[in-house]
Amino acid sequence: MEEKTLFINNLEANFKIAGQGPAVLILHGWGGSSDSWIKIQEILSEKGYKIICPDFPGFGKSKTPNEAWSVADYARWLNRFIESQKLDNFFILGHSFGGRVAIKFVVMFPEKIKGLILCDSAGIKHKPDLKTKIIFELSRIGNMVFTPRLLTRFKDTARNIFYIFLRRKDYVKANGIMKEIIKKVLEEDLLPYLAKIKTKTLIVWGAKDKMVPIRDAYIFKERIKNSKLEILPGIGHSPHLENPEQLSKIILDFLNRL
Repeated sequence: MEEKTLFINNLEANFKIAGQGPAVLILHGWGGSSDSWIKIQEILSEKGYKIICPDFPGFGKSKTPNEAWSVADYARWLNRFIESQKLDNFFILGHSFGGRVAIKFVVMFPEKIKGLILCDSAGIKHKPDLKTKIIFELSRIGNMVFTPRLLTRFKDTARNIFYIFLRRKDYVKANGIMKEIIKKVLEEDLLPYLAKIKTKTLIVWGAKDKMVPIRDAYIFKERIKNSKLEILPGIGHSPHLENPEQLSKIILDFLNRL
């Protein structure tokens, strides 16, 4: 396995590449990096595939953007990366946040993709339930409470607690411009994009995923017509870390059939 760097849009980007054969591009989730997928890279590359896994800008060893990027900005960056690697007719796998970028990319550049794999993919923005509405109302009240100058320093802590209740821990962990990026990313609902995906798609989901609910898996399956759904019993949000061998087998079954 090789680790390389290149410059795209004046940003230094890091990526890992392993194996020879049909290309599979792996897009990691928020807070992850190419390091998160080393075991999967090793297994798939040994089975005759060329596996490429970049660190998104702001993650791993790649530099952080100077402004708040949207999902579309990441998809355009990804297109530049793909052009630099001279990839065509390849497979793309997106996990969590990487799934968001994969969805946007495959709709923007459908002619480049041979097959799509969405693993516990984020992207659907649900209407707030009663609990969430109550939390939002408490947040609104909190903004007023913490307005006085002496209390302003406690505002960020209160906001972080609010996001923990919403299970948006990625926001809590983000700093600086990355906090602005995750806010922009979470605001976008990719549900309307799903029906536009014509590429043959494998949807893989951990049955015990607490970050992105399993109900989303069935929405993905319903909206993406040319798709197959695989549910992993006893697995949470990160199948690539919890059971890489099982995930690799499912991925290989899909790749080998195309």
